[in-house]
Amino acid sequence: MASKMFQESSSTPSMIAKQLSSDEKRYRELGEYLRNNRPAFIATIARGSSDHACNYGAYMIAAKTGVPVVSLPPSVVTLYSAPLTMDNAFALGVSQSGKSPDIVAALEACARAGAKTAAFVNVEDSPLAKLADTVFPLHAGPELSVAATKTFIASMAAIARLVAHWKNEQALLDALRALPEILESVQKTDLSQIVKLFLNKKCTLILGRGPTWSVAREAALKLKETCSLQAEAFSSAEVKHGPKAVIESGYPILMFAPRGPVHKDIVDTAREMRAIGAEVFLISTEDTGEANLLLPGAGDPWLDPLVMIQLFHLAVEQLAGELGRNPDNPPHLNKVTLTT
Repeated sequence: MASKMFQESSSTPSMIAKQLSSDEKRYRELGEYLRNNRPAFIATIARGSSDHACNYGAYMIAAKTGVPVVSLPPSVVTLYSAPLTMDNAFALGVSQSGKSPDIVAALEACARAGAKTAAFVNVEDSPLAKLADTVFPLHAGPELSVAATKTFIASMAAIARLVAHWKNEQALLDALRALPEILESVQKTDLSQIVKLFLNKKCTLILGRGPTWSVAREAALKLKETCSLQAEAFSSAEVKHGPKAVIESGYPILMFAPRGPVHKDIVDTAREMRAIGAEVFLISTEDTGEANLLLPGAGDPWLDPLVMIQLFHLAVEQLAGELGRNPDNPPHLNKVTLTT
């Protein structure tokens, strides 16, 4: 019987299609507001996979609008009682459950400090949704597996959709509408070589840069959650500032190279890691002759990371099965983590 993780990840294309057919007025109105009322900065509030989705959004927002984006640690509110000043700021909370007390408290504190607020949530009547100025339901349906898959991609797609409306970019909106078909197509990819990379391994590095750093972080988390494999994520730039010292012959490294300005650096880093003995598996959406696996690019390069992580979610579920682990019930973890 297929795992819940497999079923939920496989449902991502249809879920994204549903999301894109809903709540158009909310996206359009907030996009127009942001266009006419440029925020001084944006604060994202999230943990785990949701924070990785926010990291993706931070690159996209800053690159397209020039507005700085910071990840606000909830603890500065819940533990340190920071006196926030957020006039002319925009605060964005992202959470599957919308229940974690520290995420709720931090977004509420941002509102008190003067920020306009929005929440991307999968549970529409959650505490986080109730306090936000604007709520964007993820429309992912119940996610029962502890490891988030469809809600992670849903959060990325929703943030990209908001940015598209903010910038009034019809081409990006059109690319989003074409995304479900591409996500569906990559589900037919042979995953055996990715699975083989991690078999009989105890540790690994996962590398990306720009919008795929978020994907690298998410992939590393999934390897920990479902396979108990010690995986660390780095930017392809940051890995050269110390972490590459751990590499020895046969050390496994997974890399994500999207189209765009970061592609050359990631490919160059792959060559460098191979030269010092690493076993590198490079997933790319641009054919430069270096990729171990070439995936179809999305209609817009900013959406390539969503295609890559769709593939990886299925690969890590398969890896867990090869290792005799249950990806739906990792040790010591719960679906909803109520941090304070």
